[in-house]
Amino acid sequence: MVEILAYAFGIMYTPGPANLLSLNAGLNGQIRSTLHFSFGVASAMLLLFLLFGYTGAWLISSNYQILISGMGSIYIIYLAYKVAWSQQQPVTAGSSKQSEKTNNHLSFNAGLIAQLLNPKAFIAILPIVTIQFPEAQISGHAILIWSLLLSGLAFGAPTTYLFMGAHLGKLIRNPRYFCLLNRCMALLLIYVALDILYNHVFLKWL
Repeated sequence: MVEILAYAFGIMYTPGPANLLSLNAGLNGQIRSTLHFSFGVASAMLLLFLLFGYTGAWLISSNYQILISGMGSIYIIYLAYKVAWSQQQPVTAGSSKQSEKTNNHLSFNAGLIAQLLNPKAFIAILPIVTIQFPEAQISGHAILIWSLLLSGLAFGAPTTYLFMGAHLGKLIRNPRYFCLLNRCMALLLIYVALDILYNHVFLKWL
């Protein structure tokens, strides 16, 4: 049981597209809207855990995995573009509410889509449902309980990065630094997208 939580924690809480987007949103004071994004991520994980927990991994062939990875990479690049060219201001009492209104690309739907197209989600889920669940004799209703538990863990990952970014954002006051941070986050997201394209599309296509 502990091994399942340890593996899920290690995979979900390392930097990935959803976590990096949440970190950037926290830097820019988008707390409320990004919590919706975190719920979207958790909902996607719940759907995937239930789907593969009750059916196994046979639904996703290698060709489908390549397609999902390619679509996910394109979507991450799109989000990186949104991050790079969004107009952000330092976090203050007044600007935080304005930021929530003007920068809402991290919605529930965005989190849901991003995680459903995130190859990292499948890397996290498939070993759990195909190896660790059977070893721990988790079946039937227990799969639902564990899926809810692990989805809660998935909600905590981007939320943790969100509040880390919010804390750091309070220490920054110069708009130029915010612009630079946005560009850096966008570059990191593009790197993640290219890494997915290379490892999960190009290499598997060969």
